[in-house]
Amino acid sequence: MAEERVERRLAAILAADVAGYSRMMGIDEEGTLAALTAHRTELIEPTIADHHGRVVKTTGDGLLAEFASAVDSVNCAIEVQEGMRNRNASTAKEQRIAIRIGVNLGDVIIQDNDVYGDGVNVAARLEELCGPNEVYVSASVYDQIEGKVDGKFDDLGAHKVKNIARPVRVYRASREGEADDRAESVDVPDQEIRFCTASDGAQIAYTATGNGPPLVKTANWLTHLDYDWASPVYRPWMREFCRNHLMVRYDERGNGLSDWDVADISFDAFVSDLETVVDAAGLERFPLFGVSQGCAIAIAYAVRHPERVSRLVLYGGFARGRLQRGSQVQQDQAEAIRTLIRQGWGSDNPAFRQIFTSHLVPDGNPEQIQWWNEMQRLATSADNALRIRDVIDTIEVTNLLASVSQPTLVLHRRDDAMHPLEEGRRMAAAIPDSRFVTLDGRNHIILSEEKEWPRFLKEIRQFLAEDE
Repeated sequence: MAEERVERRLAAILAADVAGYSRMMGIDEEGTLAALTAHRTELIEPTIADHHGRVVKTTGDGLLAEFASAVDSVNCAIEVQEGMRNRNASTAKEQRIAIRIGVNLGDVIIQDNDVYGDGVNVAARLEELCGPNEVYVSASVYDQIEGKVDGKFDDLGAHKVKNIARPVRVYRASREGEADDRAESVDVPDQEIRFCTASDGAQIAYTATGNGPPLVKTANWLTHLDYDWASPVYRPWMREFCRNHLMVRYDERGNGLSDWDVADISFDAFVSDLETVVDAAGLERFPLFGVSQGCAIAIAYAVRHPERVSRLVLYGGFARGRLQRGSQVQQDQAEAIRTLIRQGWGSDNPAFRQIFTSHLVPDGNPEQIQWWNEMQRLATSADNALRIRDVIDTIEVTNLLASVSQPTLVLHRRDDAMHPLEEGRRMAAAIPDSRFVTLDGRNHIILSEEKEWPRFLKEIRQFLAEDE
C-alpha cells in the first residue's frame, strides 16, 4: 500500500476576529451580523484577494487566510484596518466593528484545502493577544518584511502563548505617522459603575470594563472611577489594559464613588473590600495589579486566598508605610502631610494639595498637574484623607512576603518621588522568585508620554501573557 504523503508548505497565515463580538451580539444580534457581513464582503475578502491571498475558512466572527508572501499578508492586514477605520468613522461608537489581526509565517499542513499546524496556531494566538483595531505579527514575519513594508513596528517582546512551547516575539504593526491616531481610536468602551456591599454595610463602587481574561487593580491613593476614566493621567492606562483584559477597578471606602461616611477605615477593611468586589464581579481566579499602597493590599489578599490569585503585578509599592521604616525623615514627612491636609484640603486654592501632586507626577505637564490637584479635592473629604493617610503610613506586611506563592513582577521608578526605590527592592527581595524591574524616572504614576512607558507596558503584558 502506497504511503499517503502529507502536503506541507511555508505560508503566511492571517487570523482575524471581532473584539467584543459576544457583547455586541447580545445587544443587537441582527445588526451586528449584517454589519460584519458587509465588512467581510465589501472590504476584508476583496482586500485579501487584491494581495494574492485566499480565504481558507470563516467561523462565526473569525476568518483565516493564507498568503504565499509575508509582505502581502502584512500589507493586507494594515490595509484592512485602514479600511475599517474609514468605514467606522460615521458609525455610532457602540455599533463599530473592531477587528483584531494576527499574522505568522510558518510551516503548515494542507488537507482538503484547509491549513493546520503551528504556523496556524501562532497566528491565532497573536490575534488573541491583539487589542481592537490592531495588527500583531510574529518575529518570523518581521524578519521577512523589514524594510519592505511601509509601516511602523513596535517590539512588544517575547510572549508565552497557549499550546506553543517556545515564546513568540511579537510586533505591533501600523502605518508610519498613524500610530497616534490608532491609539486614540482604540479607546476603552463606556464603563458601567456598579455597587456591592461590604461586610460592615459600606457600599463599594466598582466597574469591570474591556475584553479578555480578568485583571483586578487594587485601589490606591486616591481614586474616583468617573474622574480617572477621563483623566489625562489614567486614561492611557485604561486604554492599554482594557485592550486585552476585563479590567476590574474600584474605589476604596472613604473616597471616590464608594461610601464616605464609614466607621471603619483600616488596612483590614481595605483587604475585605477587595474580597467583596471580586466576589461581586463573579471572578474565580485572576491576576492582581497593585499600585502604590495597593501593592500591600494585593499581597495580603494573595496570601489569604492563594487559590484565587494567579499572578501579582506590583508597581511603585512598599511593604511598610512611612512610619514603619525607622527613619526620622520619613516620620517628619508623614507629619508634614497631615498638617497640610488639616489646614487646607478642601480649599479652592490647590497649594495644599500640590504637595501630593509634586510627589505623584513631579514631571507632569500643566494639564496633568491641574487634574491631580482638583481630583484629590473632589475624591474625598479632609477628614477621610487624614484617616486614609494614617492607614497608608502604618502599613506593615513585611511578615507576609515570604508566604507569597504566586509568580510576581515588581516594578519601581529609579527616582520615585513618593516611595523610594529601596522600598520596592526590599519588597521584591523578600517575595520568593519575584522579578524586579527598575524604570528610569521620577513620576510615581508613570505617564504615557514618558520614554519608559512602552517598557512598562511590555513588561506587564509579557508577564501576564505567560499566565494566559
